[in-house]
Amino acid sequence: MKKVNIIGIGMSFDTVTREGIRAAESSEVLLGAARMTAAFPDFKGEIYNEYLSDAVKKIISESEHETFSVLVSGDTGFYSACEKLCAALSEYEVSVIPGISSLNYFFAKLKTSWQDAALLSCHGRDGNIVETVRRNKKTFVLTGGNIPKLGEKLCDVGFSALKAYVGENLGTAEERITETFVSELSSFDFSSLSVMLIENPEPESEVRFGIPDEEFLRGKVPMTKSEIRAVTMSALCVRPDSVCYDVGAGTGSVTVEMALAAYGGKVYAVERNEEAVGLIRENLKKFHIGNAEVVPGFAPEALEALPAPDAVFIGGSGGGMEKIFDVIFEKNPNVRVVVNAIAIESVSAAVSAFKARGIDPEIVQISASRGKTAGGLHLMMAQNPIYIISGGGK
Repeated sequence: MKKVNIIGIGMSFDTVTREGIRAAESSEVLLGAARMTAAFPDFKGEIYNEYLSDAVKKIISESEHETFSVLVSGDTGFYSACEKLCAALSEYEVSVIPGISSLNYFFAKLKTSWQDAALLSCHGRDGNIVETVRRNKKTFVLTGGNIPKLGEKLCDVGFSALKAYVGENLGTAEERITETFVSELSSFDFSSLSVMLIENPEPESEVRFGIPDEEFLRGKVPMTKSEIRAVTMSALCVRPDSVCYDVGAGTGSVTVEMALAAYGGKVYAVERNEEAVGLIRENLKKFHIGNAEVVPGFAPEALEALPAPDAVFIGGSGGGMEKIFDVIFEKNPNVRVVVNAIAIESVSAAVSAFKARGIDPEIVQISASRGKTAGGLHLMMAQNPIYIISGGGK
């Protein structure tokens, strides 16, 4: 049976392990990107500058030789081509030899530990850098050469003052390590081969329901109060990866709590009032929310272009309850929907919309009172009673 070594070469030849060097030099055929095979200028066998799994498999299957080494960058277990290669070459005897990753090399250069760091790749994928930075003291990022864009995302949600470290061309003669602030990331011309560490000394890891009203910027826009919000969020059953709508988002208080709960998903705040749209954006920045998008406009028209939702909160329908239900249930027949209503007519419209789709909704009325001091006494001041109508979902 043919034998194949998959060898992580680290950042350069200087970071290849002795095991990796011995395995490569004892092979009859060496494969990998040109910059990797160039690390073995004295190799005596055949060299192919191929690294994609299908091309590598074809070369090995058609070759008369018995021993092969495939070079991959960094560490074979850290965002590497190794996984696809192992799957493609499963019919052969495959050995995996790890190299030194940019992760442990970079942290060693910074003289700090990485066991408490969150790891994120934004190289060819849409990594949620804002949420990761918000929830962790250290965030290591494979940048994919898009550092200015990542910096802009972090600045947009109020993280401009955080410390950032960028490592360029690690392990080579062009290596450079820069210490700066997130606000300055767009002013540098970083190499496409760069990694980054963001430090957040005050991460927020908790998921909060019923955030106190006074923490939100309010203006004159109506807001779902904290007691009602806590029960509403419980009824919505938001998962970490949920896609959520907040229809009639107001100040964005429910949007914020949805986004905190769906930290690996996305929230769309749909609002037609211009003042409210501005407040939502300000509150998203205040709470460092990066996985929510404000959608100005009227529902249901503003919902048409959005992806299928898992959970929908309707705080205001503008008289279009039935049409809103039409759109969201067409996108996902198993969507979870929660409607908050003050007027009896709105309750009736919500119940009818649920029943028209074969759903018998749960109806809860919440009457909350808040204590207010009067001299040495505490008086309970009643808030408006709210109906919470919920149904759907799995």
